[in-house]
Amino acid sequence: MNYDFDKVINRRNTNSLKWDVAENELPMWVADMDFPTAAPIMEAINKKLQIGALGYSIIPEEWNEAYVNWWKQYHNFDMSPDWLIFSTGVLSALGCAVRKLTTPGEKVLIQTPVYNNFFNSIINNGRFVVESPLHYDGGTYSMDYEQLDKDLSDPQVRMMILCNPQNPSGRIWSPEELARVGELCYRHHVIVISDEIHCDLTDPEKSYTPFASVNDICRNNSVSLIAPTKTFNIAGLNTAAVMVPDSLLHHKMWREMNTIEAAEPNFIAVEAAVAAFNNGREWLEQLRDYIYNNKMVCKEYIEKNISPIYMVPSEATYLLWLDCSRFCEDSVELAEFIRNYSGLFLSEGAEYGKAGECFLRLNIACPREVLMDGLQRLGKSIRAYIDR
Repeated sequence: MNYDFDKVINRRNTNSLKWDVAENELPMWVADMDFPTAAPIMEAINKKLQIGALGYSIIPEEWNEAYVNWWKQYHNFDMSPDWLIFSTGVLSALGCAVRKLTTPGEKVLIQTPVYNNFFNSIINNGRFVVESPLHYDGGTYSMDYEQLDKDLSDPQVRMMILCNPQNPSGRIWSPEELARVGELCYRHHVIVISDEIHCDLTDPEKSYTPFASVNDICRNNSVSLIAPTKTFNIAGLNTAAVMVPDSLLHHKMWREMNTIEAAEPNFIAVEAAVAAFNNGREWLEQLRDYIYNNKMVCKEYIEKNISPIYMVPSEATYLLWLDCSRFCEDSVELAEFIRNYSGLFLSEGAEYGKAGECFLRLNIACPREVLMDGLQRLGKSIRAYIDR
């Protein structure tokens, strides 16, 4: 079946987080795709709705099996069904991990620039953020093991949140890189929480490595957060999973998530996830091709028309990290200027830590027509910003 990713969906006035903006504005910020959800998922949801009563749901074995089969077939990782805990979302599970596996006043390490809600999950739960910057050479990002080792050695650092693949840079960490992270964290008695929500959204011919698959150290000292939501554009359904091989860590996570009622599915959460993993692969393959082509369109357009911006090479996600350091030191001011000037709504890099202060994040998971509109607005805005 061929899917139409060029179809433009009007999401205005639908209580959409992304699209609840002024009529002249074009939102290309939050990680939410503007593509029709795959037909098998919609069919499964509609079938469940035909029951006509929206009561409580249970988590059947087929939910566990869907995750296990997907990770085996798609990521070559043997996962036990018993390692899985249903979660209403990756962020709710992350909050549980921070509360249960650290104590108030302790520190949690993150490698910046990184997803802004990592900061919120740490600070809102009474812990302190340690920013351990990735190494950026002006072209690509890499692990700074010397800095990481130094930061992890602080006895108050009890947890590291790893972004795998990395958001916003789009880096896919290699097994060797992940093994080094696992070794350093184990040596310093630091638990690893691996956010792998973007793991399926790699470029064609590229694949990610689950942190827990690398070796025994990584598997037994980690909690992995996984979900079909980013991959299949069903973020609004609140369906995710926590994967914890170690029995003690598993029990702690299960206890906390049930304490705050974060492990109870809504009426269609299970059916959507099962349909996505069991029947969504064809849709995903076509999606990955489309997003990759969007990346190539952006690269060519930016190099030809917005040369002051450098587009950091991306191997995963549908989010592009734009280096504006040649002409800007304040991404907050720049993002505000762009929105006021052209209506283009981007994410300012400062949200992702000090290392992101000269960057913007652009969401390209949209039809080509919308993408070109956004790029043209971006080009006009940057020229106007520089010419002020």
